Amino acid sequence: MPLPLLSRRLLTQASLVTATVACLPGAARAAVDRPAKPLANPLAFPRDAGAHPDFQTEWWYVTGYANVAGQVAALGFQITFFRRRVASTQGLDSALAAKQLLFAHAAVSDVAGKVLWSDQRIARWSGVPGGANPADVAWARMNDTGVVLRDWSLLRTPEGVLRAQVRAADFALDLRFTDTQPLLLQGEQGRSRKGPDAAQFSYYYSRPQLRTEGEISLKGKRKVLDADSRAWLDQEWSDALLHPDALGWDWIGINLLNGSALTAFRLRRKDGSALWAGGSFRQGARAVNFQPGEVVFEPERLWRSPRTQASYPVQWRVSTSLGTYTVQAVFDAQELDSRNSTGAVYWEGLCELVDSQQQLVGRGYLEMTGYAAPLKL
Repeated sequence: MPLPLLSRRLLTQASLVTATVACLPGAARAAVDRPAKPLANPLAFPRDAGAHPDFQTEWWYVTGYANVAGQVAALGFQITFFRRRVASTQGLDSALAAKQLLFAHAAVSDVAGKVLWSDQRIARWSGVPGGANPADVAWARMNDTGVVLRDWSLLRTPEGVLRAQVRAADFALDLRFTDTQPLLLQGEQGRSRKGPDAAQFSYYYSRPQLRTEGEISLKGKRKVLDADSRAWLDQEWSDALLHPDALGWDWIGINLLNGSALTAFRLRRKDGSALWAGGSFRQGARAVNFQPGEVVFEPERLWRSPRTQASYPVQWRVSTSLGTYTVQAVFDAQELDSRNSTGAVYWEGLCELVDSQQQLVGRGYLEMTGYAAPLKL
């Protein structure tokens, strides 16, 4: 359930094209020129792991933790690619026309040093799939996972492994992800409600419990991942409308130590109450989808950002119909400033899941938006 793209950006091509950029990963944004639409066919893979350029907004979102040099969860990582369909270009049809925008965020959480390293990218895409247009520095595949933005990429290899490569000023990622269990369709067979209106939904699936291998470099120091490092991938796409009363949202995706997977989210009003909530729990072959009243987020501890003065709940009590947990950040300062690409400031970081007996039962990522500023179309 990644973050909103809230800025307006001006694109220059053969002629001047103005496009409103307003992506809402996780709780989908409004299409600028048509209402939400259902898919003609059920989700099918690998086809639906590719891009869906007819939909307004899409993102591929990988989070996880890396065991390094015998230390469990020494590093957290986040890699997100966003696609936004550009509004009408008034008949302009050329290889240079920006029919799509691609954005990317990446971050590494250094747990011992309590430092978050992050970077961001933005580029235009003509819409021609698979890099077939030589003018494109960014592109996506339509038939399987594959998105590239200059020297950042998330691609499925011929062997069926997902590989992410990111090169930033202070860090680099070269990670490989392998499924250890079937993908998880969120909501009703992949149709995930995001508000009280039935038209407010996204197509949403997850790949939890990804076995993760590879290396992460921080300030030139290479760190090879140990065994049992784990990741989580979400992909969502939509044309749907965020409810006007929604200020922001809170989301967790947790790989439990016993192999289970917990998703929980809520859309939040200005007064902090829940406008909508949902999620799922999968254990073995059985998956349960939570109804709105079955998920409750209660903040337990706040952290105030010295950079933005935004206050974030970095510890939560999350209750579901199947259990109650404490979600706690491994360190507080995991706020990301993406105003140079998507225009948003948000909190995205590695966290731990503790059960009612105060036992560590899982690790994953917590995301919180709308705390630094309300979401606006």
